[in-house]
Amino acid sequence: MGATPQLGWIQVDCEDPERLAAFWAALLATDVRGRLGEPPQYVFLNAAGGDAARLSFQRVPQAKQGKNRIHFDLAVTDLEEATRSAVALGAIVVPGGDVHEHGMSWRVLRDPEGNEFCLVPE
Repeated sequence: MGATPQLGWIQVDCEDPERLAAFWAALLATDVRGRLGEPPQYVFLNAAGGDAARLSFQRVPQAKQGKNRIHFDLAVTDLEEATRSAVALGAIVVPGGDVHEHGMSWRVLRDPEGNEFCLVPE
């Protein structure tokens, strides 16, 4: 790596790291890699393919407030099927969440703790 940092983990603050890790692991077709603390304060996922950054979930006492300042855009081949799968896992489609801007389209959803993410057709 040398002196140039590489993105290794994306840490998500949450109230229930087990629940959120299970949602994202299922959505991204990956597994839980490990846990720290009892009850778990951190839950880590395996990378969702190749050299992708890994997600991890950290228990914090504060509930989510306001809009995320960072969110995940997930590339999908079938928007409707990906939406059905995400909703079946506990996601919520944001009302009015189908966005069409600058020649692109995507759908905004929320994970079980209210964090926004987008499904973007390739």
